[in-house]
Amino acid sequence: MQVHFTVNGRAASVDVPPNTLLVHALREQLALTGTHVGCDTSQCGACTVLVNGRAVKSCAMLAVQAQGAEVQTIEGLAAPDGTLHPMQAAFKECHGLQCGFCTPGMVMSAVDLVKHHPQASEAEIRELLEGNLCRCTGYQNIVRAVQQGREAMGA
Repeated sequence: MQVHFTVNGRAASVDVPPNTLLVHALREQLALTGTHVGCDTSQCGACTVLVNGRAVKSCAMLAVQAQGAEVQTIEGLAAPDGTLHPMQAAFKECHGLQCGFCTPGMVMSAVDLVKHHPQASEAEIRELLEGNLCRCTGYQNIVRAVQQGREAMGA
Protein backbone atom coordinates (compact mmCIF):
# COMPACT_ATOMS: atom_id res chain seq x y z
CA MET A 1 0.00 0.00 0.00
CA GLN A 2 1.14 3.50 -0.78
CA VAL A 3 1.13 5.72 2.31
CA HIS A 4 1.63 9.48 2.07
CA PHE A 5 2.40 11.54 5.14
CA THR A 6 4.68 14.31 6.34
CA VAL A 7 7.78 13.31 8.30
CA ASN A 8 9.84 15.96 10.03
CA GLY A 9 8.26 18.65 7.89
CA ARG A 10 8.84 16.92 4.56
CA ALA A 11 6.43 15.03 2.36
CA ALA A 12 7.09 11.30 2.48
CA SER A 13 5.67 8.30 0.72
CA VAL A 14 6.26 4.63 1.45
CA ASP A 15 5.05 1.52 -0.30
CA VAL A 16 4.48 -1.09 2.40
CA PRO A 17 2.42 -4.20 3.05
CA PRO A 18 -0.75 -3.33 5.01
CA ASN A 19 0.58 -4.96 8.20
CA THR A 20 3.78 -2.88 8.35
CA LEU A 21 4.27 -1.09 11.64
CA LEU A 22 5.06 2.62 11.53
CA VAL A 23 8.37 2.03 13.33
CA HIS A 24 9.52 -0.31 10.54
CA ALA A 25 8.41 2.07 7.79
CA LEU A 26 10.34 4.89 9.44
CA ARG A 27 13.48 2.83 10.00
CA GLU A 28 13.54 0.63 6.89
CA GLN A 29 11.86 2.75 4.24
CA LEU A 30 12.90 6.25 5.34
CA ALA A 31 16.20 5.42 7.13
CA LEU A 32 15.09 7.29 10.27
CA THR A 33 16.85 4.95 12.65
CA GLY A 34 16.70 7.24 15.69
CA THR A 35 13.33 5.68 16.40
CA HIS A 36 14.34 2.49 18.18
CA VAL A 37 12.69 -0.91 18.28
CA GLY A 38 12.88 -2.04 21.87
CA CYS A 39 10.17 -4.54 22.61
CA ASP A 40 7.76 -4.62 19.64
CA THR A 41 4.90 -4.87 22.15
CA SER A 42 4.43 -1.17 23.04
CA GLN A 43 5.79 -1.71 26.55
CA CYS A 44 9.10 0.18 26.52
CA GLY A 45 8.46 3.42 24.62
CA ALA A 46 11.78 3.41 22.74
CA CYS A 47 9.84 3.80 19.49
CA THR A 48 7.86 6.88 20.55
CA VAL A 49 7.30 9.53 17.87
CA LEU A 50 4.86 12.42 17.61
CA VAL A 51 1.90 11.89 15.31
CA ASN A 52 -0.15 15.02 14.78
CA GLY A 53 1.54 16.44 17.87
CA ARG A 54 0.83 13.55 20.23
CA ALA A 55 3.24 10.91 21.51
CA VAL A 56 2.58 7.54 19.89
CA LYS A 57 4.39 4.24 20.24
CA SER A 58 5.18 3.57 16.61
CA CYS A 59 5.45 -0.19 17.19
CA ALA A 60 1.73 -0.18 18.02
CA MET A 61 0.61 1.80 14.98
CA LEU A 62 0.36 0.58 11.42
CA ALA A 63 2.09 2.70 8.81
CA VAL A 64 -1.22 2.96 6.90
CA GLN A 65 -2.75 4.64 9.95
CA ALA A 66 -0.31 7.52 9.40
CA GLN A 67 -1.88 8.32 6.01
CA GLY A 68 -2.06 12.13 5.79
CA ALA A 69 -0.55 12.59 9.26
CA GLU A 70 2.26 14.81 10.48
CA VAL A 71 4.96 12.58 12.00
CA GLN A 72 7.93 13.90 13.91
CA THR A 73 10.85 11.70 14.87
CA ILE A 74 13.87 12.48 17.01
CA GLU A 75 15.74 13.40 13.80
CA GLY A 76 13.25 16.21 13.18
CA LEU A 77 13.38 17.70 16.65
CA ALA A 78 16.63 19.67 16.35
CA ALA A 79 16.77 22.87 14.28
CA PRO A 80 17.96 22.57 10.66
CA ASP A 81 21.32 24.07 11.68
CA GLY A 82 21.80 21.26 14.21
CA THR A 83 20.91 23.29 17.30
CA LEU A 84 19.38 20.89 19.79
CA HIS A 85 15.73 21.24 20.77
CA PRO A 86 15.52 22.54 24.37
CA MET A 87 14.43 19.10 25.59
CA GLN A 88 17.35 17.40 23.85
CA ALA A 89 19.72 19.95 25.36
CA ALA A 90 18.22 19.39 28.81
CA PHE A 91 18.70 15.62 28.54
CA LYS A 92 22.33 16.24 27.59
CA GLU A 93 22.96 18.82 30.32
CA CYS A 94 21.20 16.86 33.07
CA HIS A 95 22.71 13.55 31.95
CA GLY A 96 19.23 12.13 31.51
CA LEU A 97 20.71 9.20 29.61
CA GLN A 98 23.30 6.53 30.04
CA CYS A 99 23.32 3.92 27.30
CA GLY A 100 21.02 6.15 25.24
CA PHE A 101 18.79 3.43 23.83
CA CYS A 102 15.60 4.78 25.42
CA THR A 103 16.56 8.44 24.96
CA PRO A 104 14.90 9.21 21.60
CA GLY A 105 11.54 7.85 22.77
CA MET A 106 11.96 9.42 26.19
CA VAL A 107 12.69 12.85 24.66
CA MET A 108 9.70 12.63 22.31
CA SER A 109 7.45 11.64 25.22
CA ALA A 110 8.86 14.49 27.30
CA VAL A 111 8.08 17.02 24.55
CA ASP A 112 4.49 15.75 24.45
CA LEU A 113 4.30 15.75 28.25
CA VAL A 114 5.38 19.39 28.50
CA LYS A 115 3.04 20.45 25.69
CA HIS A 116 -0.01 18.83 27.25
CA HIS A 117 0.90 19.05 30.96
CA PRO A 118 3.05 22.19 31.33
CA GLN A 119 2.52 22.44 35.08
CA ALA A 120 3.21 18.79 35.91
CA SER A 121 4.81 18.21 39.29
CA GLU A 122 7.75 15.87 39.76
CA ALA A 123 5.38 13.07 40.77
CA GLU A 124 3.17 13.73 37.74
CA ILE A 125 6.18 13.74 35.41
CA ARG A 126 7.17 10.34 36.78
CA GLU A 127 3.62 9.06 36.27
CA LEU A 128 3.32 10.50 32.77
CA LEU A 129 6.59 8.87 31.72
CA GLU A 130 5.56 5.42 32.97
CA GLY A 131 5.16 4.19 29.38
CA ASN A 132 8.86 4.76 28.72
CA LEU A 133 11.29 2.36 30.34
CA CYS A 134 14.92 3.10 31.10
CA ARG A 135 17.05 0.27 32.37
CA CYS A 136 20.06 2.46 33.24
CA THR A 137 19.33 5.75 34.93
CA GLY A 138 16.93 5.38 37.82
CA TYR A 139 14.89 8.24 36.30
CA GLN A 140 16.10 11.01 38.63
CA ASN A 141 18.14 12.74 35.92
CA ILE A 142 15.38 12.15 33.37
CA VAL A 143 12.86 13.92 35.59
CA ARG A 144 15.32 16.76 36.13
CA ALA A 145 15.85 16.96 32.35
CA VAL A 146 12.11 17.19 31.73
CA GLN A 147 11.84 19.98 34.28
CA GLN A 148 14.77 21.88 32.79
CA GLY A 149 13.51 21.26 29.24
CA ARG A 150 10.10 22.58 30.25
CA GLU A 151 11.66 25.80 31.51
CA ALA A 152 13.74 26.18 28.35
CA MET A 153 10.66 25.56 26.19
CA GLY A 154 8.89 28.37 28.03
CA ALA A 155 6.05 26.14 29.21
